[in-house]
Amino acid sequence: MRILIITDSYPPEVRSSSHLMKEMADGLTERGHRVYVVTSWPEHHVVGGRKIYSGVNVEEKITVIRAKALPHHNVSFILKGISQLFLPYIFFRQIKRNIREEIDIVFVHSPPLPLAIAANLVKNRYGAKFCLNVQDFFPQNAVDLGVLRNPFLTSFFRRMERWAYKNCDFIITPSDSHKKFLIEKRGVSSSKINVVSHWIDIKPFKEAKTTGRFRGLYGLKDKFVFVFGGVLGPSQGLEIFLKIASNLKKYKDIVFLFSAEGSEKNKLLALKESLKLDNVQFRPLVSKEDYPWFLKDADVGFLSLTSANTTPAVPAKLMGYMAAGLPVLAFLHKESDGIKIVREADCGLATVSDDPKEMLKLTEKIYLEKEKLKKYGSNSFEYALSHFTKDVCLDKIERIFESML
Repeated sequence: MRILIITDSYPPEVRSSSHLMKEMADGLTERGHRVYVVTSWPEHHVVGGRKIYSGVNVEEKITVIRAKALPHHNVSFILKGISQLFLPYIFFRQIKRNIREEIDIVFVHSPPLPLAIAANLVKNRYGAKFCLNVQDFFPQNAVDLGVLRNPFLTSFFRRMERWAYKNCDFIITPSDSHKKFLIEKRGVSSSKINVVSHWIDIKPFKEAKTTGRFRGLYGLKDKFVFVFGGVLGPSQGLEIFLKIASNLKKYKDIVFLFSAEGSEKNKLLALKESLKLDNVQFRPLVSKEDYPWFLKDADVGFLSLTSANTTPAVPAKLMGYMAAGLPVLAFLHKESDGIKIVREADCGLATVSDDPKEMLKLTEKIYLEKEKLKKYGSNSFEYALSHFTKDVCLDKIERIFESML
């Protein structure tokens, strides 16, 4: 098959979505498919300052088409919205210029939702089948967080959302809750939807060892390290962990380590200063190659999504923690299947993110019950191996693509 992946993020940009799309592109290429990727020129969250300018490059047998676009990360919502509306047309122009053969499948990672426009244009021009990968529900997620308040814009994007679901040939979602939301809240036929969880390449995590390199680099020898790695966004509500850190100052060996960048970083840094937290560190993002080794130096991986969210969401970060065999501490909203996963895997502790006292209690509990960490870590890895490996998920995606054709 000739497959085109459309995504706003792709390595060397460090984001969960960019890693997902890279691993998908790699896996499909290894299976003998001809894979194209169209994406934007990476400007944010690029480890080591590496920049790849717009153009066409063959990277590990994958033809990657990078288009120069308006900034759409770490900018105001207004600029982000304008950029995302231009993005599909910029992408489609590059696709027409650089792809001369037929395309069988066009696969779109959403959000950003407007990329569905580019996929539909490809569908009409190249005769491709259009598969929409719905990871979260825009504009509802923006409304929940108070980012989108204008009734006209909300109505505009809701119409775009309905149009995307109608015009795509198939929808892939990462959880049963996503599928249920589409059926019950958006009126999409169940026959048009299939569930494929977030996938992850287990191999680098399996090969990585605990070396103490990052502990030495950050002065964390003999510390109990809670770790967060990735992009800091408004939906996560990570300030709860700084407040928890303030309440756990009595434990002198606890450190909350953020290897992260993003729009919320300055806000979190200001809170750290106001609370005078010596037990919280902010460090630069580590590369994708170093990330498994980085996680191996931690004791517990933490993540959160605020209770303001009303749409299903399972952070891909969870799969990274589990692939690394890391115990998990998760505070998520009640619609997320992440809590179900942590409890089903018995890989840590999880609760809804609307009870600060319970969240503090569980953080202290996982620290005090150190004898359980080894079991949590083993369960974490085994569950990831059974449910989230790239090959397991790509088998499902490949069958979906074949059925679409």
